[in-house]
Amino acid sequence: MKYLLKIAYIGTDYCGFQAQNNGRSIQRVLTEAADKIFSVRCRVTGCSRTDSGVHALEYYITVEPDDGASSIKTENIPRAMCSVLPEDIGVLSAKTVADDFHPRYSAKGKEYKYLIYTSPARDPFFSGRAWMHFMRVGDVELENMKKAAAHFVGEHDFTSFMSSGSSITDAVREVFAFDAEKIGDVLELRVSANGFLYNMVRIMAGTIVAVGEGRLSPDDIPGIIAACDRSRAGITAPPEGLYLNKVFY
Repeated sequence: MKYLLKIAYIGTDYCGFQAQNNGRSIQRVLTEAADKIFSVRCRVTGCSRTDSGVHALEYYITVEPDDGASSIKTENIPRAMCSVLPEDIGVLSAKTVADDFHPRYSAKGKEYKYLIYTSPARDPFFSGRAWMHFMRVGDVELENMKKAAAHFVGEHDFTSFMSSGSSITDAVREVFAFDAEKIGDVLELRVSANGFLYNMVRIMAGTIVAVGEGRLSPDDIPGIIAACDRSRAGITAPPEGLYLNKVFY
């Protein structure tokens, strides 16, 4: 039996989703919880790797008990898992899926959002949940950022927006949509694509901020993409502003 669970988590206290030897991971905590409620060893597989400090509003995992069977009704799995999980991880729903379903490789695309708290007055509710970066975002700045974001849409080689230490050789991805919106003191960037490179969204966010601050022009973006040179793009924005928002199957 293979179960697909929709989860959400606050990544502040974790070294990312993927199990690692050097820190507490989301995957390890979920595996321990699944082992406990199913009373057998379970295999937990995630839909994406997320970095240390990154959050997820919608994330999918599969859970496969070793014996293939379960005495727990599927509809009761979320409540059972939440009873043994820490408060910063929640299981929102559960259903059974075919044995050949893979939460990562069966996905058609993902959507991330990135939050930037732009006010100089600190709001503690955004601490660890947004990039605390004071900047003016008036109509002109927002329009420039929207124009810049539109240049990312389409199929491109995104080497300029990939961490320089990445070992990926094929950096071509298709961005379906990218937009910027101001909601009170928060600048929200939202981008969807068929796949993302390591640190791609965070570098895109850093580049869009550079446009908003006037250090880059919206018309600079096509040249930065074409250069396939990480040094041409903006900084890598910090992880706490990044959220996996949706997964498309």
